[in-house]
Amino acid sequence: MSVRARAASQGSLDDPDDEVVPYSDDETDEELQSEDDLDRSGDQLPEPEPRPAPAAEPGWSVRANDREYCNQPQFKKKVFLCIKKSKYSGNAIKTYKYNFLTFLPLNLYEQFKRAANLYFLCLLILQIIPQISTLPWYTTLVPLVLVLGITAIKDLVDDLARHRMDKEINNRRCDVLLNGRFEETRWMNLQVGDVVRLKKNEFIPADILLLSSSNPNSLCYVETAELDGETNLKFKMGLKVTDERLQEEDQLARFNALIMCEEPNNRLDKFVGTMIWDAQSYPLDLDNMLLRGCKIRNTDECHGLVIFAGNDTKIMRNGGKTRFKRTLIDKLMNYMVYTIFGLLVLLCAGLAIGHTYWYESIGSKAWYLYDGLGYSSSYRGFLSFWGYIIILNTMVPISLYVSVEVIRLGQSKFINWDLQMYYADKDTPAKARTTTLNEQLGQIEYIFSDKTGTLTQNIMAFKKCTIKGRTYGDPTSADGVALDRGKPVDFSWNKHADNKFQFEDSFLVSCIRSKKDPQILEFFKLLSLCHTVMVEHKGDELVYQAASPDEGALVTAARNFGFAKKFFLQAEFDAWSQKHQAASVSMGNRDEALDLVYEEIEKNLLLIGATAIEDKLQDGVPETIAKLAKADIKIWVLTGDKKGESTTERTVQLRNRQTQRRNDPQGRNKKLKEQFFTESSKNALVITGGWLNEILYEKKKKRRRLRLKKLRKRYTNSSSAPDSSQPVDDWEKEKRQEDFVDMACECSAVICCRVTPKQKANVVSLVKRYKKAVTLSIGDGANDVNMIKTADIGVGISGQEGMQAVMSSDYAFAQFRYLQRLLLVHGRWSYIRMCKFLRYFFYKNFAFTLVHFWFSFFNGFSSQTAYEDWFITLYNVCYSSLPVLLVGLLDQDVNDKLSLRFPKLYLPGQQGSLFNYKNFFISLFHGVFTSLMIFFIPYGAFLQTMGQDGEAPSDYQSFAVVAASSLIITVNLQISLNTSYWTFVNCFAVLGSIAIYFGVMFDIHSAGIHVIFPTTFTFTGAASNALRQPYLWLTIILTVGICLLPVICIQFLHQTIYPSVGDKVQRNRKKYEMEDEEEERKKRKPTFQRGGRSRRSAYAFSHSRGYADLIASGRSIRQRPRVRPELRESIREAPQAENI
Repeated sequence: MSVRARAASQGSLDDPDDEVVPYSDDETDEELQSEDDLDRSGDQLPEPEPRPAPAAEPGWSVRANDREYCNQPQFKKKVFLCIKKSKYSGNAIKTYKYNFLTFLPLNLYEQFKRAANLYFLCLLILQIIPQISTLPWYTTLVPLVLVLGITAIKDLVDDLARHRMDKEINNRRCDVLLNGRFEETRWMNLQVGDVVRLKKNEFIPADILLLSSSNPNSLCYVETAELDGETNLKFKMGLKVTDERLQEEDQLARFNALIMCEEPNNRLDKFVGTMIWDAQSYPLDLDNMLLRGCKIRNTDECHGLVIFAGNDTKIMRNGGKTRFKRTLIDKLMNYMVYTIFGLLVLLCAGLAIGHTYWYESIGSKAWYLYDGLGYSSSYRGFLSFWGYIIILNTMVPISLYVSVEVIRLGQSKFINWDLQMYYADKDTPAKARTTTLNEQLGQIEYIFSDKTGTLTQNIMAFKKCTIKGRTYGDPTSADGVALDRGKPVDFSWNKHADNKFQFEDSFLVSCIRSKKDPQILEFFKLLSLCHTVMVEHKGDELVYQAASPDEGALVTAARNFGFAKKFFLQAEFDAWSQKHQAASVSMGNRDEALDLVYEEIEKNLLLIGATAIEDKLQDGVPETIAKLAKADIKIWVLTGDKKGESTTERTVQLRNRQTQRRNDPQGRNKKLKEQFFTESSKNALVITGGWLNEILYEKKKKRRRLRLKKLRKRYTNSSSAPDSSQPVDDWEKEKRQEDFVDMACECSAVICCRVTPKQKANVVSLVKRYKKAVTLSIGDGANDVNMIKTADIGVGISGQEGMQAVMSSDYAFAQFRYLQRLLLVHGRWSYIRMCKFLRYFFYKNFAFTLVHFWFSFFNGFSSQTAYEDWFITLYNVCYSSLPVLLVGLLDQDVNDKLSLRFPKLYLPGQQGSLFNYKNFFISLFHGVFTSLMIFFIPYGAFLQTMGQDGEAPSDYQSFAVVAASSLIITVNLQISLNTSYWTFVNCFAVLGSIAIYFGVMFDIHSAGIHVIFPTTFTFTGAASNALRQPYLWLTIILTVGICLLPVICIQFLHQTIYPSVGDKVQRNRKKYEMEDEEEERKKRKPTFQRGGRSRRSAYAFSHSRGYADLIASGRSIRQRPRVRPELRESIREAPQAENI
């Protein structure tokens, strides 16, 4: 692609450059100002032509060995009113939320932002007012303090972990040059402009300009796993002038250069700056920078200058904004709480009106009800309203939130303890780093995955090559005969051969050894010369230092692109070399100038051959993707690597769709959508960051507003049609984004290549916004952090050296294949358990609370409770909480193997069919029915009844005992009907809860406790008096039977006539389990297959250019004669994995 085409692509959809990572999402202020100037100048022209923005004056200046330089007035910014501070950040980082003084007020403030907690606080205040208090204040205070305390302790533990992590990082040690000598100091004390000394295997504390190192030419090897998840080594190199003049301590102490560069940003693959030293200017780029988070490898010692510190470093800039994540069930539960509160207000208002009319017509005329207060009937109705608010508050029980937190904590522990998600090779278990999102794992619709290190092992292998139109690499004999099954070629004749190299084409090897084919010899001659791999001797073994894993593979076999050659005259090369040198020191549009120079030489090349290398997938990746696809989960790959296909056709579709809207006057009002493809299941979309940036017009807010304003103005004032590639307003921009999402979602596979960390997050945000879908992002490097934080669920791949993604994730494990178990087993179970728990919890509390409502019609709406006070206090704490809690923790409709075998079982979670407003109202009506039975059957039984001893048991306290007993037995047997997975613990919980109820009831109704607390325990002897009557036991049994019989019938009919997928699997569970056992027995049989090969593979998109600049420079890479440490530690090689 020519440079002119690249430049033209900056303002249109004509041809964006796929080779350049677009970073318009994070421009510096200087770039924005430059574009502002460009747009203003464009407004003065009738038809402005695209032209590159003028070079901006760098706004970041650093003086070496001068801390005071950064504190000058011109470098200060206003933070509050007249208070100013330096714009240069210190090197200390802070990720914690609280300190000793702010924890209590800030945590309470955050907790009371939850509507339920604020509701119960108001309820507690109401209970303190004597005129309206119908229940003791401790019935609300104790559970409220318990909820707030548990949540506060959890938040404190999490924040203490962040404190420890921050303290550990800030207190790391490094050597800094102070007062002419190196002194050890903490990272937090580093400042911009300091000269530091780093040693082998140390982390880099800030973004540092490399000055010199102990290696030749000031080479420095770094491991970038914290940034991109790749464990292969990258090289950095100091300038020639600093390499020659800044080796000794006294030389570094006299160093006083001025560095002028771009402002802090999140660009991991770009840096532009200039060093001014002794009246000479030297260009700086990313190859001269050591970024924070990387680790020094194979370099004994290096020196550098701090350019960006703390929050200004690139790794911190890529962290993204931390978002408070909530599940769909959480949001739905909040709306349901509001619904319940609305119903509560309506009920209480109706009961208050009833009390007003009752007192007016009956109560005021009954002498025995006179209380001497003299309140009017309206005022009594007002007090009755608040009294019923207190009585019926258990419709929104505070214990609900405690139980939800306990269930989520237990589910998180189950994930941590799952041995099938433990990676023994790295001793890495799965880790749930949050306890609030487990049920959301069962509702995932879209997965956004990084490629390198997440899907692949980042281990390259040479597979095939083509020379003179013939392809080599398939199993072939030495005579050139194709074989059905091949075997690895014997390279024992070559003493320098790599024993790990596998190749099955013996004919190619025989051609090379015979030396009869000059084209093949020329091909491999170029392979031996045209690479950028550095070689290190480790005893008799050659160790390759490669800038990327494909380079490590290519040094033994081939490269992953076409090889070509061209002959030059010395004079031609000298002239080109001078142009290259001039372009490399250009401060304005340096990349464009270098591209022009490269275009001059990359012409009229001779194609000799090409090679193919393979980036191996991790174990189980194809199976995992296939299984997740069967669960109707869409997987998009978002990677910084290059693409292999064009997206021009689909981009034209988007442009045409936008043009149609403009030409249609009613286009803005249409809501119907047209499909982009006739067969949506047979399409794949591969798009680059350049196209993505142009299609979505995702610019920084300042520039976006400016561009849209200019475009709208030109569109209004111009008689010609506007450029269809540019939106004229925010509405068109949003419709273009929506079109892109619709088009992508019609494809069965989507790959976004060459995208920035910010663009990854933008793609996730678009799907969340326009599809209202639950999303999951998974990655392993710092470039995935923004995406991980943006998605509803963020998963980090751990087990490598890089932990930046893990520290920002919600869940972490070592291999991508564990994702299917996380979602299809733990996620599905968690969703089903939480839905079942919530449905039952609402039911049992409606059944419990609405008995007060029916009772009010028989007590003059006087806010009288239907139960004894202590029963109300203990109902949700002791009598009915444990069985449903165990269902929320342990229940499973099918086991884990069947969950993985039938991915369609995952669909109810995506559809949200197990907990929604329909289920909520079913629970409501079920509770209403149960409360009716609980009240009116005992009420009817007590009318005109005589006990066996001649006494009438129809008193209020006996009625309360019978109603409460019927309720406890009913709700505990109801949860038994809802339990799918029975254990001894479940049986014990159900029977134990009923036993606890009767034991506690007989204790608090005893005469002994009444003597000690006469005003608190007033139901003396009520339980023993009522329950010794067989008639009342029959009443309890009849009530329980009538409550449960309809439920049993409905469940039977539903599972028989309208069985779900889960019901069908449960019905044949024994059959499937026997089949699984038979398969396991077969797997245990030893098998041996000779010459077997796996044909699944995955190919890398691209990698970096390696050491080409160093080799082209002609500088020596031999050791200096001065004393250096001996042999350095070699690269630790990852174990070779099988091809998947």
